[in-house]
Amino acid sequence: MRGSGDRTAVLIHGIMSDHRAWTRVSDELVDGGFRVLAVDLAGHGASPRSRRYTPRGWADDVVETLDPLLDGPPELVMGHSLGGLVASLAADRLAPRAAIYVDPAFAFPKGIRGALFKLAFALAPRPRRSALVRWNPRWSPEDVDNELAALREWDKRTILGFADSRPVVPPLRLVAPSLVVLAERSLLMTDAAVRALRGLGMTVETVAGSGHNVFRDDLPGFMRVVGEWLQRQGVATR
Repeated sequence: MRGSGDRTAVLIHGIMSDHRAWTRVSDELVDGGFRVLAVDLAGHGASPRSRRYTPRGWADDVVETLDPLLDGPPELVMGHSLGGLVASLAADRLAPRAAIYVDPAFAFPKGIRGALFKLAFALAPRPRRSALVRWNPRWSPEDVDNELAALREWDKRTILGFADSRPVVPPLRLVAPSLVVLAERSLLMTDAAVRALRGLGMTVETVAGSGHNVFRDDLPGFMRVVGEWLQRQGVATR
């Protein structure tokens, strides 16, 4: 938990990462008057390992973890990738005033491509610093350090949470004003999924030049999109 503002933002990281992925975003939100609760999903960071991982199980864990820390609905729930899917599954119970999904896992490659995608995650060794820097040239040194630390604590069995990719779908209804922030070339969002989200009434924006980790590739661009949208919802940062 960071900050002591009178508004609460809940942040949920993606697979292989942990709460430290949000460090620079948290700084921005705290400066804007938020109290930030950034969780570690089971199998990540300081959270315990599970015998079985599922999107619904992660969502249940998040709601249970946050229950004693919240005295009412949070102003904002934000999730990245897997965390976006988890946030959407928890949103009914958290009832946030606003939700932001960052390049969320609302779709999954099908057929052979999807199988190879899962296999690559499962078999790939944890990268060295040089590889992480080469793959993510726009990350800050702090982001690289945080991701390497998270990868050391990550339970690779979390990949099994996607063995059945049928739960990886867009939300079926709008539970709060929602913003979807996409990478220029999203890994997980199809055109059909984007149309479905807009059909629900969600705002969909793209940060030009960014990859899957949008807020690490272009923090100013990401926060500009987020800040302008939050202001329109009446949840603006200071």
